[in-house]
Order: sequence, then structure tokens, then C-alpha cells
Amino acid sequence: MQHIHEHTHDGYTHSHEHSHEGHAHTHEHVTSSKEEAFALLNYMLGHNQHHAEELHDLAHNFEGEAADMLHEAVADLQTSNEKLARALEMLKED
Repeated sequence: MQHIHEHTHDGYTHSHEHSHEGHAHTHEHVTSSKEEAFALLNYMLGHNQHHAEELHDLAHNFEGEAADMLHEAVADLQTSNEKLARALEMLKED
């Protein structure tokens, strides 16, 4: 099964092609400037934060060791998102 997600945001096209057989992925990010790259990073941070919230909510449907692992994974995503946010702040200062 394959599906493609395509988004246009702040002048750049961001598309994902996913195949769940073998879990192959194709990601295209077309940026031609630092401004576009910054906008893409900003978009991706928001996207990641949204997914972390969704995963957190899903984790509450389970119990035991698997639920604990899901909550740990969400915490790891939140840590990564914090690093991305800090990097974006540094880039704003440049």
C-alpha cells in the first residue's frame, strides 16, 4: 500500500511517499534559500509536536510495559522537539 502526502507551506512543496510494505519512504523537500529552509524547519517542528501529542493520547489506550515504552518514546520526541526549537531560536538570532 502506497500513499503520498503533499503540502505547500510558505512557498515550498513538502511531500511524503510512504509504502507500508517494507516501510519504504521518499521525502522531498525543495528549498532554495535559508528563509525557505527555516520555514520548513519551523513547519516540521509544529508537525512533530502534533504527532507527539497524538502519540501521548494513544499511549493512554494501553497498559503495562508497552504503555511505558510508548510514554518513553513520547518523552524522547519531546526532547528532540526541544532541541529543534532551540536550534530555530539560534537561527533567528543569526
